[in-house]
Amino acid sequence: MVLYTIARLALATLLAAGPVCSRASAPSDVTGSWGGEHIGLEVTDSGATIEYDCASGTIDGPLRTDGAGRFDARGTHVRGHGGPDREGEVPDAHPARYTGRVEGGRMTLTVGETDTGATVGTFTLRRGATPQVFRCL
Repeated sequence: MVLYTIARLALATLLAAGPVCSRASAPSDVTGSWGGEHIGLEVTDSGATIEYDCASGTIDGPLRTDGAGRFDARGTHVRGHGGPDREGEVPDAHPARYTGRVEGGRMTLTVGETDTGATVGTFTLRRGATPQVFRCL
């Protein structure tokens, strides 16, 4: 009887505490819109889309930060060009690595193409800021 009462009390305590969530399953702390000079970033819980002056990209999975606000993610970078896309044109797409750090409402993002070794650039973005993107002509 005493063990039964202790077990019930322990179960009631666990249920009252509510669900326990790990950082990996919690929504990303960087979700939302980010903007900066020559870049716009839209982060969801499942990935992100990036728009540049004359390019675009994706982050193909959740963008998660570590305890220091750093992140390292993989995706695609697509080089653009002036004028319209031609019918049947194959996008100039490259696998990409997106690294950076988030400190409060500020993000530093470095983009590199992993197949060419080219660094696309390093950008500073602010949460909720309007992207300052200029289209290729």
